Amino acid sequence: MTTAVPATREIVLDTETTGLDPEAGHRIVEIGCLEIVGFVPTGEHFRRYLNPEREMPAEAEAVHGLTGEFLAAHPRFAEVADEFLDFIGDDPLVIHNARFDLKFLNAELTRIGRPALDPARAIDTVALARRRFPGAQASLDALCRRFEIDTSARNFHGALLDCQLLAEVYLELRGGRQPGFNLASVAGSLPAEGRDGVRPLRPARPHAPSEAERGAHEALLATIKDPIWRR
Repeated sequence: MTTAVPATREIVLDTETTGLDPEAGHRIVEIGCLEIVGFVPTGEHFRRYLNPEREMPAEAEAVHGLTGEFLAAHPRFAEVADEFLDFIGDDPLVIHNARFDLKFLNAELTRIGRPALDPARAIDTVALARRRFPGAQASLDALCRRFEIDTSARNFHGALLDCQLLAEVYLELRGGRQPGFNLASVAGSLPAEGRDGVRPLRPARPHAPSEAERGAHEALLATIKDPIWRR
């Protein structure tokens, strides 16, 4: 009796921030996480807007549409850190440009005295895309276009929406809509008569040429000068 192997749980993760560098004082303003099991989204997710405790630069607001006034009414990272860490557990993190998001997350965790996330647990979809399509654009938008993934609902960058798009991109990068598709699954889908080496007997098909086919063949041979089989 074969024991089924549990499907792998992975967390697709994205953040929105006030800027590009936490060492310059920039902070996370939104965290989005989406659970996938066996490459299939389960519907379980984590999403929190965060008060960055600083002003919102205009260039960042233009990217994600989140204002300082809106975020001021939301919790600080320290207030949601336990809930966030409980949701992601110890599972692999699927992140587009993982270095960027982990840099911000680890800066926030360090600020409240919590251990940093191990970069080794991250699956970077930028790296996956560059290995599969060398020299091609590897942005999330470019990959959505390549795989014909609908982005019409995306007026601004949003952490949870980007997670949903990234989950579809990740599935495609891992092999498409049927990541587990293999010869075993093909065999399992065959009708009973085609499995276990059992095949129904069928009458032999006739292969003898007709008189017309013989005549056409002889006419063709007659056009060949000095054929080797007549020497």
